[in-house]
Amino acid sequence: MAESAPPADGTPVRRPWLTPGVKGIGSASLLADVGHEIPTALLPSLLTSTLGAPAAALGVIEGVSDALAGAARFCGGALADDPGRRRKVAVGGYVATAVLGAATAGATTVWQVGVLRAAAWTARGLRVPARNALLADTVRAGAYGRAYGFERMMDNLGAIFGPLLAVGLVAWLGVTWAIGLSVVPGLLAAAAIVYAIRRTPRPTGRAAVPLRIRVRPVLRGALGRLLAAVAVFEFGNIAATLLILRASELLEAGHGTKTATTIALGLYTVHNLAAALASLPAGRLADRLGARGPVLVLAGGVAAFAVAYGLFAVSAGTAAFLAVPFALAGIGIGAVETAQHSAVASLAPTDLRGSAFGMLATVQSFGNLVASAVAGVLWTAFSPAVAFACLSGWAVIALTGFLRVARSTAATPQD
Repeated sequence: MAESAPPADGTPVRRPWLTPGVKGIGSASLLADVGHEIPTALLPSLLTSTLGAPAAALGVIEGVSDALAGAARFCGGALADDPGRRRKVAVGGYVATAVLGAATAGATTVWQVGVLRAAAWTARGLRVPARNALLADTVRAGAYGRAYGFERMMDNLGAIFGPLLAVGLVAWLGVTWAIGLSVVPGLLAAAAIVYAIRRTPRPTGRAAVPLRIRVRPVLRGALGRLLAAVAVFEFGNIAATLLILRASELLEAGHGTKTATTIALGLYTVHNLAAALASLPAGRLADRLGARGPVLVLAGGVAAFAVAYGLFAVSAGTAAFLAVPFALAGIGIGAVETAQHSAVASLAPTDLRGSAFGMLATVQSFGNLVASAVAGVLWTAFSPAVAFACLSGWAVIALTGFLRVARSTAATPQD
């Protein structure tokens, strides 16, 4: 996967993009996702079956945790602006997420689960901008797409393996032990980040970046226009759980509730696999198309979402039909996430990388929350078909925004 070695005739060196640092960060994303997907998958069982809590407790805990994670991503951006500080935040975030997530296995009350879950998600939020900025440190600018594509591919593979491992551990040892053992892949993820850091040259000749929240500098110029277009898209980017719910409802009439739920979860695996398979090719394409590449790939991913949401609006209750929009949505998220990170890394000044990634993560988190809430209201007040038709239309609006950003971006070929 490395690029060709330079000839001996003085041709400029083309450094490989799959550096030890990129491999380390990608491995960390895979292992961390496996680690936190285990307690996430088993949290409902722990609360309701083991501790006897009502379903409302799960909703409150997850809502508070997601809100804190979103706020932490914003604050984590300021921490990650300094190259030295971002290394400490990345390692600390991975360790804390692993330990706190696994510690819920020992909780004996609902409030203890809530506190540990919220703390783990806060640590996870803090590390996101640091990890993304660190990845930009490990690779040359012309290879950002491939580097972030590799990282997203590994992350999506972790989302597939994590729940499968959870099922196996529960069958073998039970829910409590399965959650406790999630600390193992989580700590291995922290070790992978340390490996990446030790193989990434530390920037020299620069003073430490002061710790402060910087919003206005991030929102200026091309970076600001990009983030505005991203915000429009994210306000229509719903949680994947709503896709699962839509499939379950459509399949229930022909298969019954239990079988419909099982098929819907299988379709969600198709979604995650499509995202994993699309991420690296999307990154390669973004690099190949030059300066406009990330935005054009973003536009392609948004177009996939527009078609997927349009198909979800159709009341067709067959697994074969539903596999198409699930796969399209997976391709869309693989392309979008890769291109968003690549574009921000390319456009953000070095001393603002942390803040830029923090702003991106905050927009993603807040936008997803609003999108899912609005879609849920439309779903309840009108119908699922209306909700998905509106989402499809909104994706088309976001697509026009990205195309406008692409037109304003100079096409500069990358090597």
